[in-house]
Amino acid sequence: MIEIFLKTLPFFALIGLGWAAGRLRFFPPEATAWLTKFVFYFALSAMLFRFTATLPIAELFDPAFFAAYLTASIAVWVLGFAVAKLRARPLAEAAMEAHTAMTGNTGFLGVPMLVVLLGPKAAGPVLMVLAADMIVFSTLITLIVTYARQGRVAIGPLAMGLAKNPMIVSMLAGLAWALVHLPMPGPLEEFMKILGGAATPGALFAIGASLAGRAAERLGPALWLSAAKLVLHPLAVAIAAFLIFPVEPFAAGVMVAAAALPVAGNVYILAAHFGVAPQRVSTAILISTAVSILSIPAVIAWVHT
Repeated sequence: MIEIFLKTLPFFALIGLGWAAGRLRFFPPEATAWLTKFVFYFALSAMLFRFTATLPIAELFDPAFFAAYLTASIAVWVLGFAVAKLRARPLAEAAMEAHTAMTGNTGFLGVPMLVVLLGPKAAGPVLMVLAADMIVFSTLITLIVTYARQGRVAIGPLAMGLAKNPMIVSMLAGLAWALVHLPMPGPLEEFMKILGGAATPGALFAIGASLAGRAAERLGPALWLSAAKLVLHPLAVAIAAFLIFPVEPFAAGVMVAAAALPVAGNVYILAAHFGVAPQRVSTAILISTAVSILSIPAVIAWVHT
């Protein structure tokens, strides 16, 4: 585990550097917002396009993999929802807590870190987790909150939101490229490689800088949500991937490592946008990211021994 911890340390050091820059106001919130946009719309999109365009289709769609991840994640979602309802939380808040309990920072942390740590072979499984989180669970939380607020489901705005998500667009474009077996011209591949190379340091620095402005509030629920994300989610995924569904062992290990990631920053964006439990979500992101410095190496050591 010490060896894996030392390998993950530079990634979390970049998060810490971003946090320090934000805390000292050397990197103000406005700069963090623009850096996040650059990573989201350009660097990370280039990385995702390059991965999906060059990977075999079989590595990007595995029914057993999706079944295992969705089954485990739905189980954690239902548990998070049930706990919130037991505390008499309204529908929208219960759904947001459930979403927080199982949505990891796969885009900004998982893709850059796990592919480097576990090798290029990890790209396919990580992308499948990212696709499930963005398409299935982001859609689910949007539908529930919209229904709770308006008493109806608005499909049009939801579809438009998915169509405007650069991570979804870049993966679909890369998938289309791979399906028609187009060769990747040298200059284009080098361009995507250079631009995508900025995703790792940019995303990690942006995560840290965004955490600098967060204060720990609503500690009780946030601690529960952090524990659900860092412990219950990877445990449920491990049971589904290793014991229930016929998932290839290496891909199953990557899936568990991805499930061990801290709460995603875009969960707070949704919570703030809808005005649903933003303090709880923000504190869960802060706590789970800090604890994951130790928990992620432990999970990777566990699944890959």
